[in-house]
Amino acid sequence: MDEEKLLQQLNKFTRRKLSPDEVYIFSVILCDNEVDRDNEKFTVKSLEKLSGLFVGKTGIFDHDAKGSNQTARIFCARLEKDPERKTLDGEEYVCLKADAYMVRTNSNSDLIKEIDGGIKKEVSVSCLAMKKTCSICGANVSKHPCSHEKGNFYGGKKCFYLLEDIADAYEWSFVAVPAQVSAGITKFFGAPQIPKEQAELAETEKRLFEEIKSEVTKLCFLAYPSSSKGLEKIVEKMSLDELCELKKSLIDCVCGDLKPQISAVYKEDLSRFKLGGGKQFEP
Repeated sequence: MDEEKLLQQLNKFTRRKLSPDEVYIFSVILCDNEVDRDNEKFTVKSLEKLSGLFVGKTGIFDHDAKGSNQTARIFCARLEKDPERKTLDGEEYVCLKADAYMVRTNSNSDLIKEIDGGIKKEVSVSCLAMKKTCSICGANVSKHPCSHEKGNFYGGKKCFYLLEDIADAYEWSFVAVPAQVSAGITKFFGAPQIPKEQAELAETEKRLFEEIKSEVTKLCFLAYPSSSKGLEKIVEKMSLDELCELKKSLIDCVCGDLKPQISAVYKEDLSRFKLGGGKQFEP
């Protein structure tokens, strides 16, 4: 959804029409149908109910329901599916994603920076589920507790409670450790756009980095075939400057006095190997 349509939906909750410069808009995954840290999970039907109930709900901190804690408000919500991802019990992954906004002020500028910087990210929801169903025996444990305990395994299956019959949604909060592992801010709008020139430069640097990393990995194999696997792991963690230095050292190694462990086969590979820039070198 583009920014103009987001603003149209957002302004349904304001007393006057707000401009793009006045608001900070971001998206957040509120909850999903995965088994959470409390060994509970929302059914898809429950998520559908919550998608309507959470529109208009306020965002606070640590579920502390004080007016001074209000920091954002949800103005639209929807379910999103990931066919390639499966939950613990084999269902197609479904999450409840919402768009929220804050009015830009001097007092929340630091919070916006923390959201942009990925510090304030995790969230948790507060809602009312009238029914909790045991995944093992199907009992409604809210009314008739069974003998199965959440988190334990029975016949190879993990016991968890299905949260059903959602009656209300109260609020959503920024927290340090959410019950739902995937809950949190996913992206944001209203931040300064990266200039096209900078974006193209970053993409070029990324390609260069991958090319040099590939070359260094091949050179590691040619210079030290018996240790190449271990060296590959080290290469993955190196910066661009470190890779360039290592590449230079490896070239000196394989092009000078070839190490005894480099066989004739590796010499032949070396003769076909190209350096950055397309220049070929001979062993």
